[in-house]
Amino acid sequence: MSLQILVLTVLDGIAYGSLVFLVAVGLTLVFGVMRILNVAHGSFYALGAYAAASLGLVLSAWGISAWFAYPLFIVAAVAVGVSVGGLMERFILRRIYVREEYLQLLVTFAIFMILDNVQRLVWGVQPYFYTEPLSLMGNVTIVGIPYTAYQIIFLPLVALFILFGLRWFLRKTLAGSLIVAVTEDREAATAIGINARKVFFLTFIIGTTLASLGGALDSPTTSVLPGMGADMIVLSFAVAATAGLGQIGGAAIAALLIGLGRSSAVFFMPELEVVVPYLIMVIVLLFRPEGLFGKTTARKI
Repeated sequence: MSLQILVLTVLDGIAYGSLVFLVAVGLTLVFGVMRILNVAHGSFYALGAYAAASLGLVLSAWGISAWFAYPLFIVAAVAVGVSVGGLMERFILRRIYVREEYLQLLVTFAIFMILDNVQRLVWGVQPYFYTEPLSLMGNVTIVGIPYTAYQIIFLPLVALFILFGLRWFLRKTLAGSLIVAVTEDREAATAIGINARKVFFLTFIIGTTLASLGGALDSPTTSVLPGMGADMIVLSFAVAATAGLGQIGGAAIAALLIGLGRSSAVFFMPELEVVVPYLIMVIVLLFRPEGLFGKTTARKI
């Protein structure tokens, strides 16, 4: 194995792991606070990608510089997270918080299917391409290997910003402290006057916005087409389960582990590319059913 192949494997794994983390961290945050496995999380990733690609194509049609696409990615992610995520939490999830877990799973799966068909109705089945932000940043050369700066520098920096920004938000702000209080003990937090419904609403919007942001940032690197949400939600579940549901820091390490595992398979055993992330998850869960960083907790009866 040459040094160049090894470096390329690591760089590709970092880039892919950063992207997966951006989506999976929203999923694990929602589960950690609300105890809901949101299958529709993948739809927000797809909606963010479609919204970002559409806005980017409008910029190109109007002759506006692609540099404006970067703030538009954030606008698209927030718009999708607040509007679609807010409506979903307010009018659907709020009605099933106290219901059985299997019912919550079925409801979010139904929403995923509905949103998937909405994407086909609005954007059709033809793929969308908007790669100008990717080419705008150019390439960097590492050990003689040219690599896109967007994937190897920009995406990892955004992932680190989200990781440390989220940890700062949860530890240093009042809203974050309320979220942590509800996460630790919902009944006790409610008893001292914390409005758990508002906390759930805020948490869900943050989670769906992060998923949409992941889709928006991924749109320049891939073709945006129907079904992309299904692939990402399965991968996000693998990351969240490997880390331990609700573990934000652990999700970053698990995403990096899965990213490196996938890139290794791409270069050395391409036929296992799709399987490797789930093999890692299965191996981890066999030895640590609560995940790498999860904690075993007593169930309340």
